[in-house]
Amino acid sequence: MQRQKRFVMYRRKREGRTNYRKRLKLLMSGSPRLVIRRTNKNIIVQIVRYSDTGDAVVVTANSSELKKQGWNHATGNIPAAYLTGILAAKKALSKKTTNAIVDLGLQTPSSGSRMYAVVKGAIDAGMTIPCSEEAFPSEERLKGTHIDAYRKSAVTKDFEVVKAKLMK
Repeated sequence: MQRQKRFVMYRRKREGRTNYRKRLKLLMSGSPRLVIRRTNKNIIVQIVRYSDTGDAVVVTANSSELKKQGWNHATGNIPAAYLTGILAAKKALSKKTTNAIVDLGLQTPSSGSRMYAVVKGAIDAGMTIPCSEEAFPSEERLKGTHIDAYRKSAVTKDFEVVKAKLMK
């Protein structure tokens, strides 16, 4: 009796970690990808180029790196995401990467979210990324004034100081 071959799904697709149809569309553009991943406490941003032997990470920025720049607040909120976008863009521009397309992976995009705060930061730092202006958070949310009203702290002042350091 002969056994029949069964179709076996890719492991990452089976685990629900990769949407290969979406990935193919992103790769066909030929542009580097601005890969944004979020955890409960941090935002991770990478600029990734496709290669036949595997994706090559050009630069990586993590919101926990903001602590070295003088950021003394939470690293998982919208102002930290915006500053992480600036940090990633500055690193990418130093490596001659000026444009990218956004890769959010399996995350559901929603206007005004942390994901789009990262994109806004990267655009403000000088990168060319196609994105609609309506998706970005408002200026007061980027600066953290909504958090200031809640916490009565100096988030807005620290934001300006760290942004000035990163934009140099």
